[in-house]
Amino acid sequence: IREDKDASQVYLEKPETAGAAGYTLENIDSADSSGNMINQNNTAVGPTHIALTHPDKVFWPEEKYTKKDLFEYYSNIADFILPYLLDRPQSLNRCPDGIDGECFYQKDIDYRLPEWLHTIKIHSGSNNKYIDYLVCNGIDSLLYMVNLGCIDIHPWLSQTSSLELPDFAVLDLDPLDVNFSIVLKIAREVKKILAEIGAEGFCKTSGSKGIHIFFPLGAKYTYDQSLDFIKIIAAVLNIRNPKITSLERSPDKRHNKIYLDCYQNRKGQTVAAPYCVRPRPGAPVSTPIHWEELGQNIHPKDFNMKNIFSRLNKTGDIWNSIFEKNIDMEDCIKKLEGFSELKNLKRII
Repeated sequence: IREDKDASQVYLEKPETAGAAGYTLENIDSADSSGNMINQNNTAVGPTHIALTHPDKVFWPEEKYTKKDLFEYYSNIADFILPYLLDRPQSLNRCPDGIDGECFYQKDIDYRLPEWLHTIKIHSGSNNKYIDYLVCNGIDSLLYMVNLGCIDIHPWLSQTSSLELPDFAVLDLDPLDVNFSIVLKIAREVKKILAEIGAEGFCKTSGSKGIHIFFPLGAKYTYDQSLDFIKIIAAVLNIRNPKITSLERSPDKRHNKIYLDCYQNRKGQTVAAPYCVRPRPGAPVSTPIHWEELGQNIHPKDFNMKNIFSRLNKTGDIWNSIFEKNIDMEDCIKKLEGFSELKNLKRII
């Protein structure tokens, strides 16, 4: 039963025959003794359970990129994206008919899954019920999501082993009718604050209009503590840059400003993963960038599904130390208390 389609649109799906996981002969070299496929980088990419359906369906009409193109992208980017997905509940943003079709979020997996896929029951306060979230435990989980029509991937900020303790805090710089050069300026202002409080941060393009800045927490603090911390950072930014930033959540109240979105720092909220494709024209990729690149004329559209690998061949994963660089939130807050902009922390929190 498909609740997202009319009965006339539903028909028996046929798997592509080009390989059990949709890999083509060009990017498979061999299999190891455990049956794992070996790609051209000599990296085991895991057991191949996934059969790609509707490979020729066009997901990007202007570029003529197909579902198979998306599937092969995630097959090849797996080594880079999986560290940010493993052992995390996933919110599935499904676009089964591509970027011009209807997209919808699915959190509850209320149907039988193959035995090699895993879910976790998590209580939803808003619905007052338990939800079965899909948990990513390898490349097959990733490709399963892609085959469902997930163009971008939305993992939780915490892992199943420490659901209440996020690995990251996130500040989302979300512009509304603002040139991207101004977003870069505000991101540089975040970097200044980080230097003032002795904290480490990592930035990436959102793959849409803005920039995401991640603060590594090492699963040492709660979601509430994480949210309060980012609210303080956002307050400083807003006080220093009142004409071009806003703390208003309503779009009607923040035209021509950058919304300093703190509210992804809550249990169950998600941010697009590093290296995921976004359902936008041009198939842009949410791409980690060096802080130094914020002073250059870059744009989220510069990085896409077709050119990202040439960049990675040069830079590798520039976020590869994010799980080791954990901030000391207590020390950071003590330093923030000395900021002249913040006379009353309780009012901000």
